[in-house]
Amino acid sequence: MTRRSVTCMLVLNLAAADALVLLSAPLFIRYLAGRQGWEFGAGLCKTVHYLCCVNMYASIYLICLMSADRWLAVARPFLSQRLRTKRALWTLLLSLWTLAFLLALPMPFYRSNVQPYLHKNVSVYLCTPYHWDSVGHQVFQYLMETILGFLVPFLIIILCYSSIIYRLRSAMFQRKGRGNRIILLILSAFIIFWLPYHIINILQVTGLLQDLPSLQNAAETARPNVTAFAFFSSSVNPVLYVFAGSSHIRTAGLGFMAKLFEGTNSESGSFSRAGSRSSSMTDTSVLQKLSLRLGRRSTRCEGNGAVSGVEPGQRPGQNNLTSTALL
Repeated sequence: MTRRSVTCMLVLNLAAADALVLLSAPLFIRYLAGRQGWEFGAGLCKTVHYLCCVNMYASIYLICLMSADRWLAVARPFLSQRLRTKRALWTLLLSLWTLAFLLALPMPFYRSNVQPYLHKNVSVYLCTPYHWDSVGHQVFQYLMETILGFLVPFLIIILCYSSIIYRLRSAMFQRKGRGNRIILLILSAFIIFWLPYHIINILQVTGLLQDLPSLQNAAETARPNVTAFAFFSSSVNPVLYVFAGSSHIRTAGLGFMAKLFEGTNSESGSFSRAGSRSSSMTDTSVLQKLSLRLGRRSTRCEGNGAVSGVEPGQRPGQNNLTSTALL
């Protein structure tokens, strides 16, 4: 498979992860705008937050996989071509989604549909975090989300792109593909929308471990807002695709995504061009050696009494024909 096909498949999976959140958006809009609490039961309370957590893990690890694919293409182009098969890609994607669903498993256990108060003699239920009043459960959930859902994959992404930038300074790689731009845009959007959420996680864990009630209360107050802000990233990625591929939509229609990543093979193309130049130089050197050999043979003939490279008893035109045939 070409790198364009791989990147397109990864972006399509990222869009599928975003769809998990967008499908649950009407429930959250009703919850926030209706001011009647959570009206959809405990099952949906746990399910929609579980799917949103799956989106968080799947999104960051898909971006991580995109970055690793680009690093491999730049640092190990021949190995990248051998590994880029449909079977390998589907195995990676299946493993990634399985990992995302497994890492998100704690979420439904830490969500509950509770009844904190009555409003006009009507029971109001809220879909809120619930940790059985255990500090250990809170620390476990929030640290797990921040470390495995942000810090570790973000470190891998930084290492990949640092190596890519370093190698692109080489004379062999003169061009950057448009795929770099869209991946960096997606990564930037993820950081902008999810960083506040993970900062609140860290603040709440700090408040719990240091026994700072004011910090805990501030984090709990800000959590609904930063959570809604984080989920908004799922509706931003499609906008990024449209703006990045606006010049291709008019000409390619629904196939604009493939056009968008046409530049992702630029590094390999540069490598191929470098290899072509090397091959041309080799061919030239072979021709030069052949000419030198013919010249030495002609000189030896002159030393044996030939005139202008013609052996005794041979017509001049005959030798010219032979030399021409050799060339």
